[in-house]
Amino acid sequence: MVFRPAWSIALRVLTCTALLPAATLAQSTAEPAAELARCRLIADSAQRLACYDAAAEAAEAKVDTSPAARALLLDSPRPAFEPRSLIGDRWGLGASPDDSRFDLRAHRPSYFLLGRYSDNPNRTPTSPTRLLAVPPESADIDATEAKFQVSFKVKLADFGKELDWPLSIWAAYSQQSSWQIYNSTTSRPFRETNYEPELMVAMHPDIDVLGWRWRLAAVGLNHQSNGRAEPLSRSWNRVVAQFGLERGNFALLVRPWLRIRETGSRDDNPDLTRYLGHGETVLIWAPGAHQLSLTGRVNVGSGKGALQGHWTFPLSRRVRGMVQVFSGYGESLIDYNVRQNTIGLGISLADHL
Repeated sequence: MVFRPAWSIALRVLTCTALLPAATLAQSTAEPAAELARCRLIADSAQRLACYDAAAEAAEAKVDTSPAARALLLDSPRPAFEPRSLIGDRWGLGASPDDSRFDLRAHRPSYFLLGRYSDNPNRTPTSPTRLLAVPPESADIDATEAKFQVSFKVKLADFGKELDWPLSIWAAYSQQSSWQIYNSTTSRPFRETNYEPELMVAMHPDIDVLGWRWRLAAVGLNHQSNGRAEPLSRSWNRVVAQFGLERGNFALLVRPWLRIRETGSRDDNPDLTRYLGHGETVLIWAPGAHQLSLTGRVNVGSGKGALQGHWTFPLSRRVRGMVQVFSGYGESLIDYNVRQNTIGLGISLADHL
């Protein structure tokens, strides 16, 4: 009995199975398929290999290599190419519910800005219900600091099978920090940190709307606060809806929100929506390795709002650079009523989409 290495057997099996589809240009696949099925039933490895060899030789003999056959192969229809879905990548669309449940996925941009400069640092933060009695340590803050954000979400449940339409429940968490890392005078403190947990119900219509593909409709509860004691405490609760559409290399996210009001002195910032408005719109363009995004919000009644732009670009195989530009109100909760222009440079950990 002749023993051959396993890789030799595997190679011949692969050769046989690769050649058989080509033979279908001239003849039916019924006979080769039956021959392969017969080979698999042979217990002796040497005889089984000989059977595969014979099947491969028979397939080679039946292949039509004429110009007409090659033309037929080139002209035959191919499976439709499904372009990358910017929203689908972030929300796990197309994946099995069992495969995507409890997987950590990026939510909002995650990044680390090595340097961020502000033309109007907020050294005396106040609000109508939180007036400062004494100057805080923030009076000594520098105009240049580091800034970072981490944001992720996880699918808790998926009811697509039970309801026969895509419906899922998600939990998300985002944290943004401003760090006076270059300020040795005040021992390099964290100037501000905002904590933002969310709970969302998401649907994925996947229908065409005016030439755009509607991929996301979500609604959820959102809490954001800075976790500080009075008079520097800032917080609010919202009901946030989200609608996501995409077209080619573009994605559009519209996020209207409704603030849940607090009463009297319990409200850290009663005029917050005057500066942050009642929603935001995000436009993303991802033509290739680069990604550009623009986020805007405005309160039509007060005329106040903000614009923020992101540009991410490849630095190496696994590292992406990032430029962030901001102009307006509310870059962080403590700065919600202070207008400033900032620019930062760092690395991107996860883009908008």
